Amino acid sequence: MKHDFELIDVSHTVEDGMITYKGLPSPSITDHLSRADSRKIYTAGTEFQIGRIEMVANTGTYLDSPFHRYEDGADLSQLSLGSLANVEGLVVRRPVGAERGISMTELAGLDVSGKAVLFHTGWDLHWRTEKYFDGAHPFLTAETAEYLAGAGAALVGIDSYNIDDTKDGNRPVHSILLRRGIPIVEHLCRLSELPEKDFKFFAVPVKVKRFGTFPVRAFGVVPKA
Repeated sequence: MKHDFELIDVSHTVEDGMITYKGLPSPSITDHLSRADSRKIYTAGTEFQIGRIEMVANTGTYLDSPFHRYEDGADLSQLSLGSLANVEGLVVRRPVGAERGISMTELAGLDVSGKAVLFHTGWDLHWRTEKYFDGAHPFLTAETAEYLAGAGAALVGIDSYNIDDTKDGNRPVHSILLRRGIPIVEHLCRLSELPEKDFKFFAVPVKVKRFGTFPVRAFGVVPKA
């Protein structure tokens, strides 16, 4: 079947043993019921696999809800689908040789209201390497977060290790955006394959009560020329 659009996957694959964030455990992916064992239960020629995964919420490409930062914030089950799916996308490309801190000047002239604003830094090229974790990753400044919140961004994402600087325990960008009810997606990838505008963005996590963060299958829907 031919479609008049293209689906661009911008999320990492979750694999057994991989590290997303230094200090957090890797996921353990095993069989709860293997195909071999299932043959003892079902009729001849019928078999199933039931998988089991043990992981922390911050694994792979994941979305933060306000509950991740604030006890009284909306959890995953309370997020509006309108803020996670079919959102008009906007990609902000970081200039080569730019400072680590992404300033609001890089948003000059852009209408971010109601949009999923995705920051393309290229840091995803270091995924699964020591460089990814070395503390030199790009991040948003608090001023930029304040601007995005005030201008009405629907969602903010980045292809970096953290949307905040991790040099200390302060997390101003998380604090500003999540207090304003703006979900955050971190560890995106392949944003170079998305256009800068005129696409729809999706990043929908599992609907879990009293949970703040969960992996997503993030993707863009791009009309074909």
